[in-house]
Amino acid sequence: MPQGLAFEHPAWLLLLPLALLPWWQQAAADRTTAWLAGLPPDAASRRIDRTLRGARVLALAALVLALAGPHRPEVPVERTGTGAEIMLVLDRSRSMDQGFAGAGQAPPPKGTGPEALSYYVQLQQRRNQSSKGQVARTLLGEFAARRPDDRFAMVVFSTRAMPVLDFTQKRDAVQAAIAAGNIGRGLSETDIGQALQSALAAFEDRPYTGSRIVLLVSDGGDHLDPDVRRLLGEQMRRLRVSLYWIYIRSAASPGLMRDGIEAAHADTVPEHFLDRWFASIGVPYRAYEAEDGAALQRAIDDVDRLENLPIVYTDMLPRREFTPWALGVALAAVLLLLAAQALRLPAALPGAAPPGPAG
Repeated sequence: MPQGLAFEHPAWLLLLPLALLPWWQQAAADRTTAWLAGLPPDAASRRIDRTLRGARVLALAALVLALAGPHRPEVPVERTGTGAEIMLVLDRSRSMDQGFAGAGQAPPPKGTGPEALSYYVQLQQRRNQSSKGQVARTLLGEFAARRPDDRFAMVVFSTRAMPVLDFTQKRDAVQAAIAAGNIGRGLSETDIGQALQSALAAFEDRPYTGSRIVLLVSDGGDHLDPDVRRLLGEQMRRLRVSLYWIYIRSAASPGLMRDGIEAAHADTVPEHFLDRWFASIGVPYRAYEAEDGAALQRAIDDVDRLENLPIVYTDMLPRREFTPWALGVALAAVLLLLAAQALRLPAALPGAAPPGPAG
């Protein structure tokens, strides 16, 4: 019996010995024409007889096996690839439904001349473009599609963290989870601390098999309580998690400019506060500032380039049904018997005259 073979209805296997009945059955000619025993041995006839009896045995045995429902259950298989376990933490706030800040945006010109008209036309074009959340999800979907060995999980957050997907390598599930957030509108506030707690909880009780990444995509920062910061820092160090923050700059945000900012003033800006705290946790950390879709693409490409270490993971091979194969074998055996029956010649006694016309 092949390793891992199981049966849906094993009681049918009790009928399997009945498949040997054709070997015990004598040929009809032997029962009706005793003089055939006196003929010299015919090796070709014996081979044909054994072949047809074997076809009967095979047909009966295959039908019994098909009734028993043979299959291979799900099988865990350990694989080695290049990639990481990536937790996507995506901001779902209302500000992500807006457009990018843009680079070097000048103040509106005075007056009603051609310059003012051109400015407001370009402003309207920017507003009609895809939102930050839509662009982020599109690029994250492409990022996940080109990393087949990674295992992805996902948490979206606004005022509360919402786990969307546990760690999986199923590409369709990952793409569906990423695309699902484009439906509806987000809320006005965010709680990054709760989102990170939910993201790190997904790594608990999982064996460490390679790189672990928390990829935070957000357009704002947060002032975390001291207790929350302490717990998150301890958890990140214990779980050996690398942290990447892709900060999508809003129009009213000064960005993550670290140079020339005094510590006292930096702590008053949520983005600066969060960036400084991330850098002090003691885990691998990188921050990227994206003010348009191209900058966001460069940030994601950089993460893709950096995280390509070996990873060991367990994949589940799906259940495989063998009933169609058993039915196919039975059908082939029955067709062979039907062909032999069609080619069978009527038995005639030696010296007997062929049948003539009546009368």
